[in-house]
Amino acid sequence: MEIILKPVGYIRTEAKEIPRHWTVSEVEGRIVINEEYREGIRDIKSGDRIVVIFHFHKSPEFNPPSLVQKPPHRDRKFGVFSTCSPLRPNPIGMSVLDVLDVKDNIIYVKGIDMFDGTPVLDIKPDIRKD
Repeated sequence: MEIILKPVGYIRTEAKEIPRHWTVSEVEGRIVINEEYREGIRDIKSGDRIVVIFHFHKSPEFNPPSLVQKPPHRDRKFGVFSTCSPLRPNPIGMSVLDVLDVKDNIIYVKGIDMFDGTPVLDIKPDIRKD
């Protein structure tokens, strides 16, 4: 089976230092949505939180020894599926970002932990059970 994903947009940020995880990020930037998907963001508004699924486009090719890794902030090794490492069998990342504003095909966000130019694969609402 082959799975083909196409970006719906791209991350844009001027930040030079990118935090390792969205939970510790104050970095602001934009998600520029491709014009053909513009109508899909019409109900996203300031104050929302969105789940952004993206491609780790700068990660090296995965190899079997990477199934166990030592995160830089931990004291031991963990299986890759227990980490947020960008070195994964499928280089897919997920971050929950705060929406600051939406104008045209651009979502202004805070909490970025991706590089400028990162391909965005999907956006979903962050729905939490109270």
